[in-house]
Formats: sequence, structure tokens, C-alpha cells
Amino acid sequence: MAQALSQQLSQHLAQKVLHFAPQVSRRSLSVMPETLKIAAINTLLNRVLAEQLQSGELDFLKHKWVGICVDDIGLRFEVGIAQQLQVRSFTQPDVTLSANMPELILVAAGIEDPDTLFFQRKLRIEGDTELGLQVKNLLLSIELDNLPKPAQIGIEQLAKMLHMLRPSE
Repeated sequence: MAQALSQQLSQHLAQKVLHFAPQVSRRSLSVMPETLKIAAINTLLNRVLAEQLQSGELDFLKHKWVGICVDDIGLRFEVGIAQQLQVRSFTQPDVTLSANMPELILVAAGIEDPDTLFFQRKLRIEGDTELGLQVKNLLLSIELDNLPKPAQIGIEQLAKMLHMLRPSE
């Protein structure tokens, strides 16, 4: 009985955290200078996608811009490739991929498939759909191992928690 109550309390607390985390993130990101956000995202993406950049897997992005919108935290930016991967403020991308943070974490951890999210309308693609589908397929090839160990562990733990708390669909 005590264990069931403890588990119910933990789940309730986790749901509250998941409810307020996007609001806190949105506020934090709103006070961070745009140049700092762009630089951080650029560093992270260049590290995570280093293997794909080296092998030429990202050549389909040359002279194209992909908009990324993380709706629940208000994060918007564009990614493209000229000589190297570049990140810039959101302007007029060729295609835009939009989702909320929980869905992106589940994709990053390999728990959720982008196709499933697309058909559930939790991942939206607007603009050049062919380019969007190539980017969506790229998401499937990204290895969590390319991230620093603390980031890997954080994403894996968050994904497990999100997966447990997700209502059955």
C-alpha cells in the first residue's frame, strides 16, 4: 500500500514537473541573448552531426535552410550547410519541422519514431516536404553516442520518464 502511494505521488510530482518545465525553459530562453543561443546550438549540432558531415550525408542541405521550432519552449532557429553546418536565427527556411520538447527527446533517445509522430500530428513538416522527409530520415540516423556522456544520460533518463508518464494512446 505504501509503495503504491509512493509511486502515485512520484508520478504526480513528475507530471507537475513536466507541466512546468516548458514554461521555465521558455522564460530562460527568452532572456538569453539570441547570439548565445545560436552559438550553443551550432556547437551542439556540429558535435552531434560530425560523422554525417564528414561522410557527406548532409550534402542534401547545401544551400538549403531547415527551420526547427520547439513549440512548447519557444525555440526557433534554422540549420543549413554552405562549407560547414551553420545555425542562424529563424527567418525564411525552405522547410520547417515543428514539435514539442517531449517528442523530440523521445526521438533522440530512439524510443519514438518520427514517422509515428508525423502521423499523430506531433511532428509537423511545412514547406519543401521532400527536404523535410530527408531531414526526418536523418533524425533516425543520429546516434546518441555522439553527445557528451552527461547529455546522453540526461536524454535517456528524461525519455524513460516521459515514456512512463505518457498516457496510453
